[in-house]
Amino acid sequence: MIKIFGHKAPDTDATGSAIIWSWFLGTKDVEATPYVLGEPNTEAAFVLTRWGYETPALLQEVDADDMVIIVDTNNPAELPEGINDATVIEIIDHHMLVGGLKTKQPINITIEPVAATATVMANMMGDDLATAPDSIKGLILSCILSDTLEFRSPTTTDVDVSLAKSLAEELGLDISAYAAEMFAAKSDVSHYMDAELLRLDSKEYAVDGTKFRVSVLETTSPETVLSRKASLIDTMSTVAAEDGVDHVLLFVVDILKEQATLLIPNDMVKQVAEKSFDVSVTGDNVILPGVVSRKKQIIPNLAV
Repeated sequence: MIKIFGHKAPDTDATGSAIIWSWFLGTKDVEATPYVLGEPNTEAAFVLTRWGYETPALLQEVDADDMVIIVDTNNPAELPEGINDATVIEIIDHHMLVGGLKTKQPINITIEPVAATATVMANMMGDDLATAPDSIKGLILSCILSDTLEFRSPTTTDVDVSLAKSLAEELGLDISAYAAEMFAAKSDVSHYMDAELLRLDSKEYAVDGTKFRVSVLETTSPETVLSRKASLIDTMSTVAAEDGVDHVLLFVVDILKEQATLLIPNDMVKQVAEKSFDVSVTGDNVILPGVVSRKKQIIPNLAV
């Protein structure tokens, strides 16, 4: 049995891709099961329900007896601690190569410069995609719309757009209307505690020895999150200490206005904001026009 999973703090692409590839391997008579490494975010939960899937089982650890396929990441910091003890047989991803994974044998690695891992998978399926049920096609479409913010993100490629439009036509869906439903679900964060929000969609990243938890909240209702600004800022130091990082960076991405608001809890984060984004910070937050992508616009620009 092969275990398939994406990164911690699972989003739509990580959750959906594990299911998509499990289905595809099943068509080749390969037994595989999708898993998640945490509770999927509200958008991912909506997408699973919309297309008739239950949330995959939670995988808490892996060991030397496990055969695994990693999707939507290649970063050991986003994977279970025992990942290098397991037998990794394949990696499918769309992020930059991080390094640090050790395998027991040569493996298949497919990393393509597109916006979603689901796009990579669709390309790998070739003609077999035509035989996929509507539910799998719906997951692929959802992953693309999520990771591209309905084509607003600079990570979007012509391949993503063409595939999404083709799938939407097959499924009889209006892309804008369906994306609006997805983003509304993503924006509903009322039941999350502050610490949960700070970890909900986050990745660990180090810059010149300084460790950050880089958190991004994509929403069509930024005021809902920013109304909790004071308590979120108060909670950042606790989350940083518990997670073994130096600082938490929270970017609240306004999907419709295509801009991000970065919260400024201390002088160090103020310095990071000013050096990284060429802005002047005077209060406890700063607006970053045009910044919507962690992968292309946030992580590559971070400086201390």
